[in-house]
Amino acid sequence: MTPARYSIFSLARNALGYHRNWPRAWRSPEPRPSYDVAIVGGGGHGLATAYYLAREHGIHNVAVLEKGWLGGGNTGRNTTIIRSNYLWDESAHLYEKSLKLYEGLSRELNFNIMLSQRGVLNLAHNRHDLKELSRRVRAIRLNGIDSEILDPEGVKAEVPILNTSPSPRYPILGASLQRRGGIARHDAVAWGFARAADARGVDIVQNCEVTGIDVAGGRVTGLETTRGRIAAKKIGLVAAGHSSVLAAMAGLRLPIESHTLQAMVSEPIKPVLHSVVMSNAVHVYVSQSDKGELVIGAGMDGYNSYSQRGSFRIVEAQIGALVELFPIFSRLRMLRQWGGIVDVCPDASPIVGKTPVEGLYINCGWGTGGFKATPGSGWAFAHTIAQDRPHALNAPFALERFASGRLIDEHGAAAVAH
Repeated sequence: MTPARYSIFSLARNALGYHRNWPRAWRSPEPRPSYDVAIVGGGGHGLATAYYLAREHGIHNVAVLEKGWLGGGNTGRNTTIIRSNYLWDESAHLYEKSLKLYEGLSRELNFNIMLSQRGVLNLAHNRHDLKELSRRVRAIRLNGIDSEILDPEGVKAEVPILNTSPSPRYPILGASLQRRGGIARHDAVAWGFARAADARGVDIVQNCEVTGIDVAGGRVTGLETTRGRIAAKKIGLVAAGHSSVLAAMAGLRLPIESHTLQAMVSEPIKPVLHSVVMSNAVHVYVSQSDKGELVIGAGMDGYNSYSQRGSFRIVEAQIGALVELFPIFSRLRMLRQWGGIVDVCPDASPIVGKTPVEGLYINCGWGTGGFKATPGSGWAFAHTIAQDRPHALNAPFALERFASGRLIDEHGAAAVAH
């Protein structure tokens, strides 16, 4: 029997048996009484941190604690966009590190993350947009990152189905383009890091909610969880959306707000959109998945919330914006909608580093841009935990910047929430 025929019969047999005999990609261990490092949050950033702790720093006695299922938070609720075209040097270096890691991640993890570097376009609809994009492109290129400006003809050549006529309320006057940007499969990123971390001895403990952080003499000693107390020499908090809740357990108050960020997908159609298209003016962004669905997002809800539902107003606005840019999509039906909880700092940049509590480290505040930073964030955060000092990449993103005033204002680069 040929390998292909064997594979087909194996798939059919396991499907009929509800996959009971499939080997597990990673273990499901009971938590041990103590660990050298405990990572709170089993999303992409937490799993990447655990993986790089083991691979780069030889720390294998690590637990990743997830209150639900692996990747069930924002990792499974984002729109899969990756890019590094950020304005300020500090952001550009960190996101570019992440993008370079993404480019080799399938090979490194031996797991296909379905990386598609199809290009990311940011549209300009007026003269101010064009000047701002030109400024950003020049700053981005000074940091050695690919970025270019397209005129309307260039935009039309990249995305023929865009409405580039002069008649719309928001005519398209040009765009910036990062050709190395694109999308990756969010589940695959989490699964790849989980399998690789597990293979290096990391315990991934699901359905284990942290209910308290034990602090004695100014340093952490362990965690209280729904599966018992777990002692730990070092603790990394990597739980998007609920970071401020966890930090409060250790007596810390963070400059963080949590909001709902919504997205939706359409029914699948034949391939018609081969780039990621974003517009801040009409406020929508869209890409097409490998299954043919349009993945559509827009701005986050303005009110503070831990809900994963969102409001109809945002849905209505982003559909209107989509049809403004792509009249061809006006008759599409939407399949499903969801919301994720994002935590946002005042300067729209993350907090990655140490805290005033010894042995407690925090990685949060990524707002709407966390997925694209996953491998770079985990790499830098692992260094910070292992060495008890930040790496040069994440040193500017310390909590202390809110006292010193050295903020990294990336509201413009965040553009449409994504």
